[in-house]
Amino acid sequence: MDQPPISDYAFLSDCRSGALVGRDGSIDWWCPDRFDGAAVLGRVLDPAAGHWRLAPLAPSRVERAYRPDTLVLRTVHHTPAGSVAVTDALAAESGARGHELGMNSPAVLLRVVEGLTGRVRMGLDLAPRPEHGLLTPYLHKQADGTVLAAAGPAVLVLAGTGPALRADRDRVRQEFTVAAGETVGFTLAYAPAYGGPPVRLDPVAALTDTTRAWQAFRESHHYEGEYVPQVRHSAVVLTGLTYARSGAVAAALTTSLPERLGGDRNYDYRFSWLRDFASTMRALWVAACPEEASRLFAWAARSIGRIGDAPVPVLFGLEGERDLSEHDCPHLRGYADSRPVRLGNDAWRQRQLDVPGEVISAVWRLHEQLGDTLADELAEMVVGLADQVATTWRLPDRGMWETRDADRHYLSSKVLCWVALNRAVALAPQLGGRADPGRWAATRDEIRAMVLREGWNERVGAYTGAFGSPELDASALLLPLVRFADATEPRMRATIEAVERELGAGDGLVRRWSTDPAGFLLCSFWLVECRVLTGERDRARRLFERLLGHANDVGLLPEQIDPGSGLHLGNTPQALSHIGLVNAAWRLTDPTTS
Repeated sequence: MDQPPISDYAFLSDCRSGALVGRDGSIDWWCPDRFDGAAVLGRVLDPAAGHWRLAPLAPSRVERAYRPDTLVLRTVHHTPAGSVAVTDALAAESGARGHELGMNSPAVLLRVVEGLTGRVRMGLDLAPRPEHGLLTPYLHKQADGTVLAAAGPAVLVLAGTGPALRADRDRVRQEFTVAAGETVGFTLAYAPAYGGPPVRLDPVAALTDTTRAWQAFRESHHYEGEYVPQVRHSAVVLTGLTYARSGAVAAALTTSLPERLGGDRNYDYRFSWLRDFASTMRALWVAACPEEASRLFAWAARSIGRIGDAPVPVLFGLEGERDLSEHDCPHLRGYADSRPVRLGNDAWRQRQLDVPGEVISAVWRLHEQLGDTLADELAEMVVGLADQVATTWRLPDRGMWETRDADRHYLSSKVLCWVALNRAVALAPQLGGRADPGRWAATRDEIRAMVLREGWNERVGAYTGAFGSPELDASALLLPLVRFADATEPRMRATIEAVERELGAGDGLVRRWSTDPAGFLLCSFWLVECRVLTGERDRARRLFERLLGHANDVGLLPEQIDPGSGLHLGNTPQALSHIGLVNAAWRLTDPTTS
């Protein structure tokens, strides 16, 4: 494999988009316009798809960390000739504070080199490749000493405070020396080809302002529970994955990082999933603030629109786009030759019956937390979703793991149908004359009876993934978390034991199903919560702390962990993994939490 391990990457964000920077000083992913836009630096998916490396020419020992409560990364390189620090960030709008962070981000990468000791020879290598590597731009040296790269819909301008920049045919290469006490800064600014020019910033001043913007944002957010450093950092990561203009949380920064090296389960996760809505809302409430949760909720309600007969899509674009049609990129090799590379996600076409349950549960939580009367449109949405569930719950679907083969009667889907109607009945006094709590309650009880009858597999001795199937599925751990079953009830306890015994992958990890190639971090955190609910808090705590050990050196979690090698797999950083961490930490703090 000629690409760095996924765990080598740190995450930069301006709450408009994000970037990945490796331990080797190379920025290998950046979609500057927005998270789900086109990459101009894409080496993570193909060595020829663009990068920006800034690092010592000599081999170095690397230490790195985020500045506290920020996504501003400081990397110290120790070489035989001396040491330098490179601080990287995506610029915030000048003067942005609090919830202004990300509203008008200028799409500028900042890189500042500080000489610490000795004299270190540095190398800069910028190879922009817009449109996910399809385009090689023309490079033009400008009168002001900057280099302009233009191709297709993108314009990039590289500026620096050090020696004059030189442009080759298709990249910028530069060598320079930094002595102790010296500072050299660079900016790479993006603009659409037919819009205004890229923003010009002083790199050092902008870096200071961006750091203050992040720290001021976190100062207004408080968490009082166990594992404060890890929860606060996960909250920062979730903020970094939030598209500030709409409030939508991207499931991950990247597309097509594989669940198995060389495999084909490579999907685009740069969108926002309703399927995970309630758990995301809960994590934002615990670790962030109600305003962020409320903004996410407003985005979802607007994206869903008026409820009709068609299933509610499981995911949307970050500004509420519904059609996210998927296509392959045959020109890209894929990470570690894992093909295909996909843009878009055809899961938006699937029927997933758990989605209304997630949304109505979030409305219920919103009302429970704030106690406000529901707005008319919100009440109409709940009524429409509940009526849809009451009509369609008997249908098979693709399930929460978004299978691409056949529809089945998935246990988790039926349970979330129960959740939808159970929460709708509780909300009925707020829903007006169209509410039908009598019908909803009767159907809810019918669903419950079917789940208890068809979901339990006597031969396996556990609730299994789909009705009539002998296959265990970690999604069964949801039953006590959504209050469908008490974790101490014999069947539920037997299911928790079976999942840990049969799907456990060691080191606290849990697979989704028996042939899943790696441990799925969200399911692993679900097991922590279930062990708290069975009264085994010490056991839960040990599991939780083993899971914390799977974060990389800057505290980031991917989607999955290879149980043999410990390698990070799947798209990164993964919102659901950090959401799972926050919710499990809060469950350890308060076992009675809903």
